[in-house]
Amino acid sequence: MKKAKILIAEDDDLSRKNLAELLSEYGYDVQAVRNGKEAMETFPCDKYDLVITDLKMPHVDGLQFLEFVKEVNPENIVIVVTGYASVESAVEAMKLGAFDYMMKPLKDDIVQLTVQRALSFARLKHENITLKDHLKKKINFGKIIGYSDGMKKVFEIIEKVASSDSTIIIYGESGTGKELVARAIHFNSDRAAKPLVTVNCGAIPEELLESELFGHEKGAFTGAIRGRIGRFELAQEGSIFLDEIGDMSPSLQVKLLRVIQEKQFERIGGMKTIDADVRIITATHRNLEKAVEENRFREDLYYRINVIPIHIPPLRERSADIPILITHFLRRFNESKKKMVRGVTPQAMSYLMKYSWPGNVRELQNLIEMIVVMKEKGSIEVGDLPDKIRFNRKRTEKIMTGIEIPDEGLNLNHAINQFENDILKKALEKSGGVKSRAAKLLNLNRTTYVEKLKRYS
Repeated sequence: MKKAKILIAEDDDLSRKNLAELLSEYGYDVQAVRNGKEAMETFPCDKYDLVITDLKMPHVDGLQFLEFVKEVNPENIVIVVTGYASVESAVEAMKLGAFDYMMKPLKDDIVQLTVQRALSFARLKHENITLKDHLKKKINFGKIIGYSDGMKKVFEIIEKVASSDSTIIIYGESGTGKELVARAIHFNSDRAAKPLVTVNCGAIPEELLESELFGHEKGAFTGAIRGRIGRFELAQEGSIFLDEIGDMSPSLQVKLLRVIQEKQFERIGGMKTIDADVRIITATHRNLEKAVEENRFREDLYYRINVIPIHIPPLRERSADIPILITHFLRRFNESKKKMVRGVTPQAMSYLMKYSWPGNVRELQNLIEMIVVMKEKGSIEVGDLPDKIRFNRKRTEKIMTGIEIPDEGLNLNHAINQFENDILKKALEKSGGVKSRAAKLLNLNRTTYVEKLKRYS
């Protein structure tokens, strides 16, 4: 495997030498320069996976060098190094696009973790760009974004089935992007020049849905003062997307089954049989197998629509996609709303990655839109996130439900102290003894965590 290449800009000879030796021991290909001016001359001459720069340097300081790097290659990952007296400069660097910062004096475990995390993030971004470039040569996936294993599988299936005329069913929770997948299938098929007609079977009342699907003749029922063409006719030679098909009534399931089997239908109140040259794509958030067992969905229709299933993973199972989705939504809303929210701080990203996202991609999209409107500029920080994400109540409730009160009662203060002590120890065990990681698991700063450990020890 090719070694990751790191450029270090540090004016202090001892600090530069120690950091370069440490990263070389970890197996990285390191180049170190003495100041920001040399760094600006060196950076364009080679391709670096990561840049580490001190903030206080002669001639050209770290902020100037950071801006230079981002101008030459906005995707390059940069870590800044600062002393305790320059925290404000570090914050400014984060606003200018730095990935993270490290405080002097540098500690080996902090350097290792920070560099590993930065390179992991850089690798994921590169893989996503490579994957999308590769897929674009073959098929247009529109607004579907993702590089997680689950989404790669979805892309592969779309690529294979788009050119066929087989019936598709898309499974996924609300907000996962089922309609986007349907659109990708249609617009990469031989029917792309013809209409894609969408019907939400769960949003239209049962008494109106049949008319929506098949149309009606004048006088077919009370209020039918004129004839109407249904969605199947509008979709002729194209595709029809039946969203939330699991909510369709049993009587309509029978009529849909006939359309699939015989490729024909009649308008309500009509005598003329109409051919249905339509590709059918369906979707549901329900478990149709269970619905069949409970006699809520026809078994014969289930096997007719379940020819090629596509399962879209929920966002909680594809957290690797969260950073690239956030970047996409920030770019879109910054442009549409004329704002300048540049990115997300590592601390805020940690909260976003740990959240369960019950509303899936749609919930993430709505959150980013809200923050862009309210914040206007700068980076998304922890304080910009809603309480449900910062406190993650569901996880806290799950942890706390194991506590029982004995019949003889308990000492509340002692119980709280014991609980806190246990949590501190478990976090340390889970982090392999690295206190900074343990503190991050508990959403504490390292100093607070160490003080608590000392108190209980």
